[in-house]
Amino acid sequence: MAQPELAHPQVVIGGFQTISCTRSDLADLMVEDCLRARDRRDSWLSRLVFSSNGQGVALAGRSLRFMEIMSKADVVHADGMPVVFASKMTTAPLPERIPTTDFFHDAARAAERTGLRFFMLGAKQEQNDAAVAAIRERYPDLNISGSHHGYFGEDEDEEVCRLIRESGADVVWIALGKPRQEEWCLRNRERLRGVGWLKTCGGLYAFLAGDAPRAPEWMQKAGLEWLFRLMDDPKRLAWRYLWTNPYAFYRLVRYTRREALTGARR
Repeated sequence: MAQPELAHPQVVIGGFQTISCTRSDLADLMVEDCLRARDRRDSWLSRLVFSSNGQGVALAGRSLRFMEIMSKADVVHADGMPVVFASKMTTAPLPERIPTTDFFHDAARAAERTGLRFFMLGAKQEQNDAAVAAIRERYPDLNISGSHHGYFGEDEDEEVCRLIRESGADVVWIALGKPRQEEWCLRNRERLRGVGWLKTCGGLYAFLAGDAPRAPEWMQKAGLEWLFRLMDDPKRLAWRYLWTNPYAFYRLVRYTRREALTGARR
């Protein structure tokens, strides 16, 4: 079935059609969609909820395939502060950044109140287990209906999707890294009919498990979280940011449109 139109305006930022809403608004949308999906299990096509940051904006400029996948998303939210800054060039500036690492907690509180069920997919088994344990400790009333590590091949997709469907999950959190997680969502959307949301979440489990520190709030607000991560892990991230940041800045300026859109994404 066709997805209900989004009530919030959309703005094209860095080439991605991005929702202009708050974290609270996005959590409310999650609840609304998942409750609708429960009533329409056989016909509901999972809403694809992806995020936009400098890495993704740069990757889309170098990979037509990734750009096409991002265009299939039902919701793209601003995970990176530079995306929020670029939105000020539009007629519908984003009210705030919606980092997945913070939004997860809004979503978890909303799920506790409404009885939604989460499935945690991705990362190594040890990190996945630690993340699930941390979630259960912090949100004892949250229903984690299942989990699975991210080290599986495409030939195992059907079995993983079967586990998700049988768990009764309303939201699947997919931490497989860009672009694999977005590719996986699009490839398996039909197999997961009836699941309310497929939400990509990148390095979320590392933060939940305590394996990765968050940047100070002032660095997050200034759009310098990348610098904090670089200082924490220069060997792994130095080349990535040297390659990504200048090109992402160019695309954020070049491919941001002033006029906002309303209603459905396409």
